[in-house]
Amino acid sequence: METRRVQIGCEFSYKAAIPTPVIFQVLPIESPHISIEGPQWAAEPQVEVSQYSDLYGNPCLRTVLPVGQSRFRYQAMAIVPDATEDVDQDARECAPDELPDDTLIYTLPSRYCLPDVLGAESWSRFGHLAPGYRRVQAICDYVNGHLTFQYGSSTPLSTSVDVNLAGRGVCRDFTHLAISFCRALNIPARYVFGYLPDMDVPPDPAPMDFAAWMEVWLGDRWWTFDPRNNTPRKGRIVIGRGRDASDVAMVTTFGGPLLESMVVQAEEPSQG
Repeated sequence: METRRVQIGCEFSYKAAIPTPVIFQVLPIESPHISIEGPQWAAEPQVEVSQYSDLYGNPCLRTVLPVGQSRFRYQAMAIVPDATEDVDQDARECAPDELPDDTLIYTLPSRYCLPDVLGAESWSRFGHLAPGYRRVQAICDYVNGHLTFQYGSSTPLSTSVDVNLAGRGVCRDFTHLAISFCRALNIPARYVFGYLPDMDVPPDPAPMDFAAWMEVWLGDRWWTFDPRNNTPRKGRIVIGRGRDASDVAMVTTFGGPLLESMVVQAEEPSQG
C-alpha cells in the first residue's frame, strides 16, 4: 500500500501560580499501518517527564508545571496509508451474549455517554432498521444532520443528552451522541481522539484542532465511524481510546493553571 507523510504536533503554553502536576495525552499510537518517525518532546523551562500507559493502553506523559510561564511542545512525522479507513456495509451486529468480554464495558453508560437516558429515542429512531453496519451509519447520518457544528456551543460538563437537546456541539459532542445511540442498541462503541489532517478533502479554514470519532464493534473487529465529518477519511492518527472524552483528556491538570494558548498541527509537509 502506498503511504504518505503527515507532520503532527502540538504546543501548550501555561501560566501556573504553584507547581502543578499534569498529564499530557498527545502521543500517537503506532499500529501495523501507522509508524512514527523522529518524535520530539520539549519543555521550556526544562522539567522531568515520565511516560506510562493508562488502563486502556494509551501512552501518557507526566510532568509538573513550574511556577510562572511554561511551554510544552511535541512533534513527529507519521507515516500513514494513502487510503481511507475500511468500510463493510455487510458487517453484522453481535447479540449481547456473543460479544467478547472486553467489549462489554463499551455498552454501558459513562460520564458523557448516556444510553440509559437516550434508550427510548434510540430504539424509536433506529430499532426498526436492520442490525449491522448500515444501522450504525444511519445513526451517524442522523447525528450529523441533527447537530450543528459550533465552537463554544457546549461546555466541559455537556453530556450527550445536553447536546441532543441543544442541537449543536463540537466533534466530541457529535461522537458522544452517536456512541450513546449505539450503546442503547447494545452495540459496543468507544470514543477515539487524535490527529486528522485535511488529506484529499477541502481544507477547513478554522485553526487545526484535535479530532474525535468513534469505533464500533461489528462482526469480529472495531470499525471507524465519524459522525462529525460523516465520510471515510485518510490520515487518522489515534492518540487515545476510552469510554468517552473523560478517559482521554488531552491534558489533565491537578490544579488550576491558566492555559494561555494551544496549537495543533496535522498536515502533509510542504514540498520544496
